[in-house]
Amino acid sequence: MAIIPFRSVDRLQAPPVLTARSAERGRWLSRDESIMGTAIHVELWCDDPRDGEAAVAVVMQEVHRIDATMSPYKAASELSRINRDAADAPVPVSGEMFALLDRASKFSGWSDGAFDITYAAVGQLYDYRHGVVPDAAAVERARAAVGWQHLVLDSTNRTVRFARPGMRIDLGGFAKGYAVDNCVALLRKCGIHHAIVSAGGDSHVLGDRRGRPWTVAVRDPRGAGVVALLPLVDTAISTSGDYERYVEREGVRHHHLIDPRTGVSPRELRSVTILAADGLTTEGVSKSVFVSGLDKGMRLVESLPGVDAVIVDADGQLHYSSGLLHGSARPAAGGARQ
Repeated sequence: MAIIPFRSVDRLQAPPVLTARSAERGRWLSRDESIMGTAIHVELWCDDPRDGEAAVAVVMQEVHRIDATMSPYKAASELSRINRDAADAPVPVSGEMFALLDRASKFSGWSDGAFDITYAAVGQLYDYRHGVVPDAAAVERARAAVGWQHLVLDSTNRTVRFARPGMRIDLGGFAKGYAVDNCVALLRKCGIHHAIVSAGGDSHVLGDRRGRPWTVAVRDPRGAGVVALLPLVDTAISTSGDYERYVEREGVRHHHLIDPRTGVSPRELRSVTILAADGLTTEGVSKSVFVSGLDKGMRLVESLPGVDAVIVDADGQLHYSSGLLHGSARPAAGGARQ
């Protein structure tokens, strides 16, 4: 896979040219909604517009379902029930939820704790909308409830239990990637062959864009432009950046990507973009790499077959994984170093 310099953006983003005959056979359909606290976008090609509209509706229904199950802000969600009761006794959970919690625990072990859904005990102290940043003492107290090793999963009884008081979990680092994966799987079942589903910084493309790749931009973390364009076919992609939700205090950026081991925001990187076969992997790896930093993060990427990365460090320099470089990658303006 090659990285295309942003200077080619006009050429690559030109709309597809359809003949009159092809236009009669089908059309592109798209819809945007705000779900899961982010922008959900679906775009697809379908020969019959009625079937296409039905497929778009299936996508939005699935995202609403996942939000209703995994939102920490909805009192009736399965996740809220876990957070409410799991410190007192084992909580029976659905097979879907148990599988996600098990996958999250495996990511935590693989990343040496850089990815940890129990970070929520600290994460809940930050309020980026209202500019609230906890003091060091509050962070230190909350850190006592953080630790993926204390999330007890019982596969026999399919239950989850918190081994420490004050523990909470948050699937925000996983759920959107899971959602785009599920939506693409549903589109396949609907007979759709060309589509993209996006949930904020997480996207999954199905097939190509009728004869050419889909083009996904890597945003400049400190500007209005892009640093690279990625031509994608049947690929998931996730970007984690320090520009999405943050509060500035005395020149320090406190952002939503918190290191579970320290309770504060790491500052070695500005953004991490991960490409892989599925969104669960891309979202989990992007968070892990961002927290781990450039050197360790890139080693994590290189340890996973079929996974690639584009990283922007704190100085604005670009770094690419070997899979992209060996694919004849051409860096954007400013060059890249690794």
